[in-house]
Amino acid sequence: QVQPVESGGGLVQAGGSLRLSCAASGGIFAIHDMGWYRQAPGKQRELVADITSDGSTVYADSVKGRFTISRDNAKNMVYLQMNSLKPEDTGVYYCNAKFRAFASWGRGTQVTVSS
Repeated sequence: QVQPVESGGGLVQAGGSLRLSCAASGGIFAIHDMGWYRQAPGKQRELVADITSDGSTVYADSVKGRFTISRDNAKNMVYLQMNSLKPEDTGVYYCNAKFRAFASWGRGTQVTVSS
């Protein structure tokens, strides 16, 4: 089972861009479905984007057309390119790795979008 570690968060103005990275170690990365989730203060954790082991993607309606998830199996990495950021995108972003009944989470990276 892989263990994800996120990086790339920070403070950005509305309309700006950030690229989050997730490094996965300890397992066979290519067979895992990978996802980015976020949790805003006082709210439940929600799915932002997901990419399956065969490269199929799913996005939350709120980020469609602005965010892009991708993976590099040779580097055991998954990325989230975030463009046209809005204050409502603020939150802790978590990387998730799933394989059958098993799932693991990173510790998260903070993204703050100022208006």
